[in-house]
Amino acid sequence: MSDLILYIGNKNYSSWSFRPWIAMRAAGIPFSDRVIPFDFAAGNPAFKELSPTGRVPVLHHGKVRVWESLAIIEYVAELYPDAGIWPADRAARAVARSVSMEMLAGFHALRGACPMNIRRPQRAIDLPDGVLNDVARIEAIWRDALERSGGPFLFGAFSAADAMFAPVVNRFHVYELTRNPTSLAYMDRVMAQPAWKDWETAARAEPWIVPEDEA
Repeated sequence: MSDLILYIGNKNYSSWSFRPWIAMRAAGIPFSDRVIPFDFAAGNPAFKELSPTGRVPVLHHGKVRVWESLAIIEYVAELYPDAGIWPADRAARAVARSVSMEMLAGFHALRGACPMNIRRPQRAIDLPDGVLNDVARIEAIWRDALERSGGPFLFGAFSAADAMFAPVVNRFHVYELTRNPTSLAYMDRVMAQPAWKDWETAARAEPWIVPEDEA
């Protein structure tokens, strides 16, 4: 059994948990995951026992604690430098890290209006100001990266950058945010990944539902 333990929130809803999980699983990194369910009424005190921030995801590696999705990905990439978590080419790696950081820090309108929800039926909603600007920028990132790499993923092989955008793929899909053929083809390839399918299966089996599930 691996000594890497990734503590995550509900697989149906936790976009931040999804990012390091799919990065590690797609790269073949051995780890175990532990789901700590959200308790929307009062919060879950278990989070504070596991993570300095009181939030998930958090990676435990012996006495080491690593929190925040991108920091977890970076830590594991250092542990397994041959796993291909980041592109091998230095210039491509720099761009991959740049767009991953942009995803980490931005797109607040999209996040607020369209939460990740694996179980949500596909259906468009009325979008508040700012969401379409976020969608346009994300599609520009995808288009530019795919043109530069030749695909099938943003930097050729599935990498940390694809993992960072994986929750956005779900948002674009279930809220029907794009009709762009390039974006749709990229999304189909991400959603066909075995790691994605494993996460989706577990998410659909979870018993926890919050009101957004019907939004």
